[in-house]
Amino acid sequence: MFSLVRNRVRTAALTLSAVTALAFGTTGASAAPAPAPAPAPAPAKQGPTSVAYIEVNSNSMLNVGKYTLANGGGNAFDVAVIFAANINYDTSTKAAYLYFNENVQRVLDNAATEIRPLQRKGIKVVLSVLGNHQGAGFANFTSQQAASAFAKQMSDAVATYGLDGIDFDDEYAEYGNNGTTQPNDSSFVYLVTALRANMPDKIISLYNIGPAASRLSYDGVDISSKFDYAWNPYYGTWQVPGIALPKSKLSPAAVEIGRTAQSTVAYLARRTVREGYGVYLTYNLDGTDRSADVSAFTRELYGSDAVYTP
Repeated sequence: MFSLVRNRVRTAALTLSAVTALAFGTTGASAAPAPAPAPAPAPAKQGPTSVAYIEVNSNSMLNVGKYTLANGGGNAFDVAVIFAANINYDTSTKAAYLYFNENVQRVLDNAATEIRPLQRKGIKVVLSVLGNHQGAGFANFTSQQAASAFAKQMSDAVATYGLDGIDFDDEYAEYGNNGTTQPNDSSFVYLVTALRANMPDKIISLYNIGPAASRLSYDGVDISSKFDYAWNPYYGTWQVPGIALPKSKLSPAAVEIGRTAQSTVAYLARRTVREGYGVYLTYNLDGTDRSADVSAFTRELYGSDAVYTP
């Protein structure tokens, strides 16, 4: 019934402009944006947490806030993911650094108009971090100090731009490039442990793919409980993430809006509810009216059609 659909638009990992200055002590913005405002309570809804990845090279984050439930007016989506920042590698210092392409930087620099409107609706905004073909990844830091330094860059970005958390996507690192090492067992454990210590009340989520996703314990430390969510990375399929989290924090369902058939979208939503899982993952919400695609899962998750308001 299902096909593996991973046709993510990966230009975020290939763009070579606008290296973030976070790694070098500045933000790249003329002034640090204001902290995220306390959101107004969204109309209550019962059901799983719904997540939307947004390809900001081609689509607006504001699309996430354009869908509400016909019954009750609650948000159709609960979490919006900025896709994507990158983990890059500086060959002179032999260190990983956090990189924003020009489109990610634009969203962050314009947080007042790109991020705060979602947060005011009660939608959490998370920054995804992705490999960039340079050999740097979450699983090959060569020391605990190096992992902690990159964790600080991520938590500093969350604080600077008033975000709600970090999402890990261990793809396209191309471990070994630029003389980097292969994945090791300690790296991701050190990284996530440091990040959670830096931001105890923020979201940390796992796109369950790549070497990091299979290296969640080291030297008696298991980081599974440090994640708020983990999800299946294969669109149009059902796959329970292999991490020791309760069902309420897992999304075995993953769909690409506009590409996964609405019948499959609905089936995966029904199965989510039937089997007691608490998260439903979507990808590639664009700027057109996708209310039919969104309604295919909101009817099953929340008992309501979705309404699109341009």
